[in-house]
Amino acid sequence: MAAIPDCIGRPRSEAQQLLRAVGLPFTEEITRPTRDFFKTDSTCLYVVRQRLLAGDEVRLTLAARMEKEVSCHGL
Repeated sequence: MAAIPDCIGRPRSEAQQLLRAVGLPFTEEITRPTRDFFKTDSTCLYVVRQRLLAGDEVRLTLAARMEKEVSCHGL
């Protein structure tokens, strides 16, 4: 079995490249907030969880980056 790279905190595309480079199969799931209070950028996904499943398959849990909000006072 190939060494499993640590993908936590990495952008989706970087994590995919790392896993493909060592020949590990992987699946992805996307997690979302239960409430729409904070806006997220669904085009910018990051790995927040990584699990090893049966058959040396890696499951990546992805979350969208929060959009930056600026108040009327510039904070």
